[in-house]
Amino acid sequence: MKQILFSGMIGLILSLVGTPALIKLLARRGYGQYIRDDGPKAHHSKKGTPTMGGIAFILATLIAYFGTKAITGEAPTASGLLVLFLTAGLGLVGFLDDYIKVVKRRSLGLRAKAKLAGQSIVGLAFAILALQFHDSRGLSPASESLSFVRDFKWAIGPVLFVIFAYFMIAATSNGVNLTDGLDGLATGASVMAFGAYTFIGVWEYGQSCAYAATATVSCYDVRDPLDLAVVAAALMGSCFGFLWWNTSPAKIFMGDTGSLALGGALAGLAICSRTELLLILLGGLFMIITLSVIIQVGSFRMTGKRVFKMAPLQHHFELKGWSEVLVVVRFWIIQGLCVAVGLGLFYAGYRTG
Repeated sequence: MKQILFSGMIGLILSLVGTPALIKLLARRGYGQYIRDDGPKAHHSKKGTPTMGGIAFILATLIAYFGTKAITGEAPTASGLLVLFLTAGLGLVGFLDDYIKVVKRRSLGLRAKAKLAGQSIVGLAFAILALQFHDSRGLSPASESLSFVRDFKWAIGPVLFVIFAYFMIAATSNGVNLTDGLDGLATGASVMAFGAYTFIGVWEYGQSCAYAATATVSCYDVRDPLDLAVVAAALMGSCFGFLWWNTSPAKIFMGDTGSLALGGALAGLAICSRTELLLILLGGLFMIITLSVIIQVGSFRMTGKRVFKMAPLQHHFELKGWSEVLVVVRFWIIQGLCVAVGLGLFYAGYRTG
């Protein structure tokens, strides 16, 4: 358990100290955010705020994980490395998107096809590799079976799994990306989700079939549950440190660099911990906001009318007169409730087997 404490604390300290240094660097180079003209008018004051802040917590997470391994003398695992690969890989795609925005001085970065291609390469590589690296029990980081609080025990085959994992990664990364529109909203919601996965990893490790005297229906066949908790703790601590500077009024934005990375991390943790469908609840706020965009687009195309004043959903409430801080806090409450229900179902799944 020392690994979890070390990774969380190192991530927190590095992000807390490193983010202001990144703010100064980005501000000196003029890498500021561009604001949509059709958005809430209050957002125009944010123009020029340094973006690409995801660099801070991605680096903090990587250093926290490998630093923890060096301190404790434990070896990295395939599951932990794959989740970090997915996080950093999607972060790189987001960085290219952000970089084009700030250098070419436009609100849109990578072309849609180029961005999709980058996400596809990283997501498919993760999905394929996650079915490799079997341990002594024959377990790979991912399972060909779909899962909720554990595997359903019927396999869909490697091809369908890779397709499913790809769409799951794309949906989650884009969901966090859509949520990242108000100061601290996506960061705070991510902290809660990573906290949940820290708990899940610890619980699965304590109830692992690998260490049980006799395998029971309630034990977990997960390849590296403790290391997934170490990764989740590093992400949680790094996001906490970043939130200090990202909360209203934000001194820096995470940009697509951060939002795509966080979404990828959540999807990777869900896949490797065998809780794929549970992520719908643990990332409930991201799901709700994504659905608001789908509903808005679908309604406008079919009827020519909009359901919301503006999508994503957080901007609808801003245009209704809610202050930005009020929206963020109330949406954090919604995310907290989703995480509580998700963890409750996870524990109920253990009790019932």
